[in-house]
Amino acid sequence: MTLMLKPGTEWTTLYQRCREIAPEAFGADRVNNHWGGRWRADGEPRLAVSPVDGTEIAGPPMIDAATAEAAVRAAVDQHNAWRVQPLEERRARVRAALDAWGEHRDLLALALVWEIGKPWRLARQDVDRAISGVEWYLAEIEEMLDGRAPLDGPVSNIASWNYPMSVLAHAMCVQALAGNAAIAKTPTDGGLVCLTLAVALAAREGLPFTLLSGGGRELSPVLVRAPEIGCVSFVGGRDTGGQVATALADLGKRHILEQEGLNCWGVWEYSDWATFTGQVRKTFDYAKQRCTAYPRFIVQRELFDRFLGAYLPAVSAVRFGHPLAVADAGDDLPELDFGPLINAAKAKDLTAQVADAVGGGAVPLYRGSLDQARLLPGQNTDAYVAPVALLEPPRSSPLFHAEPFGPVDSIVLVDTEAELLAAMNASNGALVSSVSTDDPDVAARIAAGVRAFKVGVNKPRSRGDREELFGGWGDSWRGAFVGGRLLVQAVTRGPAGERLPGNFPDYTLRPEGHV
Repeated sequence: MTLMLKPGTEWTTLYQRCREIAPEAFGADRVNNHWGGRWRADGEPRLAVSPVDGTEIAGPPMIDAATAEAAVRAAVDQHNAWRVQPLEERRARVRAALDAWGEHRDLLALALVWEIGKPWRLARQDVDRAISGVEWYLAEIEEMLDGRAPLDGPVSNIASWNYPMSVLAHAMCVQALAGNAAIAKTPTDGGLVCLTLAVALAAREGLPFTLLSGGGRELSPVLVRAPEIGCVSFVGGRDTGGQVATALADLGKRHILEQEGLNCWGVWEYSDWATFTGQVRKTFDYAKQRCTAYPRFIVQRELFDRFLGAYLPAVSAVRFGHPLAVADAGDDLPELDFGPLINAAKAKDLTAQVADAVGGGAVPLYRGSLDQARLLPGQNTDAYVAPVALLEPPRSSPLFHAEPFGPVDSIVLVDTEAELLAAMNASNGALVSSVSTDDPDVAARIAAGVRAFKVGVNKPRSRGDREELFGGWGDSWRGAFVGGRLLVQAVTRGPAGERLPGNFPDYTLRPEGHV
């Protein structure tokens, strides 16, 4: 079967539609930054290509530190004007922004497909979750703000590329609803056009948003250490997160630092393999490029044959490829589990890690091929990686102790509950974990010992939204927990002496979000 790019989904068509909707934000040959209440053709646009097929796409307009400092000062002026606006005014403007996002939902989603390679279903889901999540806060915000006030300065957001809408744009709207101006640095790996369109639509409704592009070395010191910043919200890897944490150490500033952890799924004294097969298939959504992905399974050796009988049919059923490839112009876009990785460099690095692990003794239980992928004839495939499953990667391999952020699973065999627990805690802290077991007592023991914020029993856990809290333990998180009322608490001032729930050095009580 020969596939074709679905007509009307071309990058040039997408970008032209963005220019028609928000000409102030999109130039003919560049995307603009937004600060001081207006769009500016500043910064040097950087070359960018789509991971989908290597098409040249709009690159981030990289500003320098001096411009970022000016933008922060302008955001402070916006913050001071916004924080005194009545809640009903703030709520009305956020509501109007959500309506605009809903009107252009499919265009925002198509931008996510081209920029970060999300399949169509998951791209639309990202936009929908951003809208529905903020809608929940619109209904609940009065009670959450009782006795609380906006921060003394704007919130600075430095986020990863994988969830531009349901994590970053969502958080910015809640921050504004709570009375704060919001600054965001666009992820340099992708999401520029989607975020720019979302901010353009929100800025038209009067939301106090600043959107800047630039390198971490130039912008992070300003967006983290500037004394005018009221709170720093970071989502990303441990290395960069550790640098941000170090920069904040002596400032006493509000912070939310979400970093990766190796989320593990333990299997012990378990028998419902039909259910497990379906659960494994879903773990491959978006090529496991998310903070709550499960790339590691810790399996009781006695159950390994039955585990394989359930696992291998699931991984072999995974569908991946070009997210916009169809057999006929009238066909719907394909239902894929994932498309490409975020870029060719990541695909090359992950492929090398797999080869090194096998060379060091790991046993390849499953290795897919790009021949299985839905691809256009002759298209660039540099960012694509087929699913892989490795048994017992060597301890020297990054695949043993770190999150791969790609469609590569590692399986570790254990003989005792103590070994199971030790293996599940290999990365010193995770966001989520799960255990599949028929024994409720086993589930309770393991859940109590796993260093993860959420532990699922016979089901996966996720970040969640609306009232569900979120955080991490150990090196996977620093600072205030978020979600539900905690997201509002993290970006507002409460009673004198208030202790925010979070992963702080002297915080020992587990929040109610840990179940």
